[in-house]
Amino acid sequence: MYPRARWTIAILAVVVALVAAFVAQLRDESAPNATTVPSANREHRDADTPAALAGPRARANLPPCPAPGNGTGPAVLRGVVVECAADGSSVDVARALAGRRVVLNLWAYWCAPCAAELPAMAEYQRRVSSDVIVVTVHQDENETAALLRLAELGVRLPTLQDGRRLIAAALQVANVVPATVVLRPDGSVAQTLLRDFASADEIEAAVANNG
Repeated sequence: MYPRARWTIAILAVVVALVAAFVAQLRDESAPNATTVPSANREHRDADTPAALAGPRARANLPPCPAPGNGTGPAVLRGVVVECAADGSSVDVARALAGRRVVLNLWAYWCAPCAAELPAMAEYQRRVSSDVIVVTVHQDENETAALLRLAELGVRLPTLQDGRRLIAAALQVANVVPATVVLRPDGSVAQTLLRDFASADEIEAAVANNG
């Protein structure tokens, strides 16, 4: 009797282990791919306190986010308020983008194509000067990692911290990165580009054709 009970327990243990392994495999296979943005319900991590972000912000040395422009801005973005990565201040997105031709670049720190594209966005901004403003939107709650990635790349562009994807949702942008939205001065969307750019030339051509 006792040997049989021991065998039963052993078999049950093996079955439980196999089931656990199967569930883990299913979880891995259903994980988002490298361009899908995980859902988040908060702007940034609890660890990203003002004190903890001070060092990364100093290293990134980002320019201020745009001050309110002329008009009320894109209607779909009214009421959307996010954080400016440069200093932690609140940004009323519609008002900040009002009256400007804007290239919004949506990205995440873990996205390899985004890291390759950001320097091209910075070069494009240098070329067009004040005719167009490039604003990047970081779509992950890990703000520290975003600042360190920008510092590593040497990219200094106005950056909005939007861990909850409020801007993308308002503009009805698919849940992928990188993505670029071109806005006209009247606030209308010229085009949403779900692709990555290899050079400033590519960005310039795309914006010129969709403005």
